[in-house]
Amino acid sequence: MTRRTLVLGGARSGKSAHAEGLITDAVVTYVATARRYADDPDWDARIARHVARRPSTWTTVEAPAPGDLPALLTATTPDDPPILVDDVATWLTGALDDAGAWDGRDLAPVDAACADLVRAVDHARSRLVLVSAEVGLGVVPGTPSGRLFRDQLGSLNARLAEVCDEVLLVVAGIPLHLREAGSRR
Repeated sequence: MTRRTLVLGGARSGKSAHAEGLITDAVVTYVATARRYADDPDWDARIARHVARRPSTWTTVEAPAPGDLPALLTATTPDDPPILVDDVATWLTGALDDAGAWDGRDLAPVDAACADLVRAVDHARSRLVLVSAEVGLGVVPGTPSGRLFRDQLGSLNARLAEVCDEVLLVVAGIPLHLREAGSRR
């Protein structure tokens, strides 16, 4: 049985919907990593669309602080419902925000948060599906903070892929299996 799955994809690729479809259990813990911003109604609308398509039997847990997600995953047991985390990119954005690290000068707190997340994913005992943006396929970002984010997320995705049993890339709504469950890492 697949225990940990990483679903990667670009913007509007269908990665979140595909990840949701991977879990067939009636009861699921959906971990939302996005932060809400009072002055961003478009962001609120995006969040509302995600909420609307989830079954009513799913429980949503908001984990906007970087330490919230590793703590939640570390506390899992094999008897817990499956967990779907959507998504790692917004989690990393929060870690960069909280550390004030967008200028790239002090990434130590971000690196520590990422290491904590990878360790927690590796040790999570319930079924886990992670969603993350694949940002390495596009143009080189035109700003230093954009390049920093791309590099940090690319590195984090690679580290998460190392500890996941299955890795998929969703392109134009089509999942491509990069690592099949049961294959060697």
